[in-house]
Parts: sequence; structure tokens; C-alpha cells
Amino acid sequence: MSGVAKKGVVIVTGVDLAPAAVAILRDYELVYAGAKPTEDDMVRLSQQHQPVGIIVRYGGVSARVMDANPGLRVISKHGTGIDTIDSQAAQARGIAVKAAAGANAPAVAEHTWALVMACAKNVVGLDARMRQGHWDKSTHKSLELQGRTIGLVGFGAIGRRVAATAVSLGMQVLAYDPFAKEAPAGVQLADLETLFERADVLSLHCPLTAENRHMINAASLARMKDGAILVNTARGGLIDEQALIAALASGKLRAAGLDSFEKEPFAAPHPLQNVANVILSPHIGGVTEDAYVAMGTGAASNVLAVLEAQAAQTTQAVPA
Repeated sequence: MSGVAKKGVVIVTGVDLAPAAVAILRDYELVYAGAKPTEDDMVRLSQQHQPVGIIVRYGGVSARVMDANPGLRVISKHGTGIDTIDSQAAQARGIAVKAAAGANAPAVAEHTWALVMACAKNVVGLDARMRQGHWDKSTHKSLELQGRTIGLVGFGAIGRRVAATAVSLGMQVLAYDPFAKEAPAGVQLADLETLFERADVLSLHCPLTAENRHMINAASLARMKDGAILVNTARGGLIDEQALIAALASGKLRAAGLDSFEKEPFAAPHPLQNVANVILSPHIGGVTEDAYVAMGTGAASNVLAVLEAQAAQTTQAVPA
């Protein structure tokens, strides 16, 4: 800390923040919890530093962590998904929970298309074959996406960007989102069953909730087209991984591209490592230099906005 008194402590569940985010919180002391803080680590740090805010990059914040510090006012996600934060416990304790909505949307949408294209064109498999000395030009057939249907589960900032690219490719676009009231030209809102039945590519862009956990399961996979592609750049808990493995092994699905998993970090050995027609990436869809800055500044701005609003209310409540 400098010689200037700080307004309070903000814990960051990571090893750093973008310099622009640090500048936003220059009046607060930042304490970094490390890349893999456990619940016990967070309880200890909360008791020691009594933070007014927590920025969540890795791991989560439980009710036990909240109870370790009665002065906690805001929990801000360094990203969009807040499923690792016990929002109900926070609400009961009067703690604001915020997300950097849309900050990583361009990055995740781009990674979604990287996985879709890799699955449709078998980029990884062909690369491996050529390195082994094979030339499969006479036997390989890629999937052409023009004229095919992509189904988007979730139609927020990421889903809309994925849709725009799909329209430009000449695809039919179906989107399911219970909160979406309208869709741009080229996109048709539909129910979930319609997406399962009609999608050649099904891409997940929704938050994980208690209601939609394992929404992709043996029953829903059975309703999908033979040879469809499944891509998940949202949350791993949306998919029953054992059911997915079975669908990939049987040929029901042509391929899958996964950037998130039921348990993270992905721990080897894992059954998905032995599945040839799945492409895996370590939840890095939103990890770009630009997204790092956007998520950091978004998270820091959310912390500052809550704390300043509460300080203003306190000042107004004090009699003149």
C-alpha cells in the first residue's frame, strides 16, 4: 500500500488484473488470492482482510466465505457466468452480485466458430493423419455448412454474434431463449424441442442453472439428427458427459467441440480423452488479450459502482 489511506480491500481470485482494471480500483487495496484458491483459502483471506468486494476470476464464493466477513458488499465476476457464486446466499445477506456482461462475447463467439469449423471439416483429425503420412483426399468428405441449420440455446450477446456469422454463411438459424422477445433478420425463435429435432449444429450459450443441468442427456441426444454436431462454449454442467460419449461412439453425433466440462480443471485421465471425434479446449473461449482487459475493467467498474452507490446512500442518510 502507498502512504494514501485506502477505502477498503478488494480480493481478486487470481494472480493479476489488467492494469486498466487496477487503475479503476486505485483507491482500494487489491489482495490476490492466487490462481486456485480453495474455500478455506478464501475464508482465511476474508477473515484477515475484511474485504468490501471480491472479484471472481477463478473458483467461487460460497455462503461460508460470505459469513467470514460481514462487511462484504459486492461480488463481481470477471466474466459473465455467475454459477460459481452462491447468489441466493448473497441476496439473503444483502451482497450485490454482478457480472461483466458481454465483455468476452466477441472472444467466445469466435471460439465457438473455431470449434464448429474444426468439427465440420475434421481439421484436427486430418492434421493428425497427415503427420502420420496419409493423404486422404480421395476418401474424406467434410460437412458444408451453407444451407444447414444451426440451433442456438441462449440468445444473449454471444448467441447473437454466433447467429450473425451463421447468417453470413447462408445457414438457417434457430434460437431458443425464454427471455428473447425478438430476433434479427435471418434468425427464427423456436422452442427447445424444435432445436433438438432440426439442428445440424447445436451450440450452447446459456447460463447453468438447477433447471437446465444436463439438458443435453441421452433423451435429448436421441431426438437430434443423426450426424449432428454439438458445441459447448458455455458451462460443462449443461451436458451429461457419459451420454455424450455414448452418442459420439455410436455415430449418432458426427462430432462435438467442448470448451467447458462438468469438473474443472479437466483432470486426466478422463473418458473424453479417448474419444476421437471430440475436440477439447481448456475453457479458454473468453481468453484473449482484449477480453482480459474488457472483463477486468467490467468487473472493477461493477465493484466501484456498487461501493460508490452505497457510500452515497450512507452520506445522504447522515443528518446535516
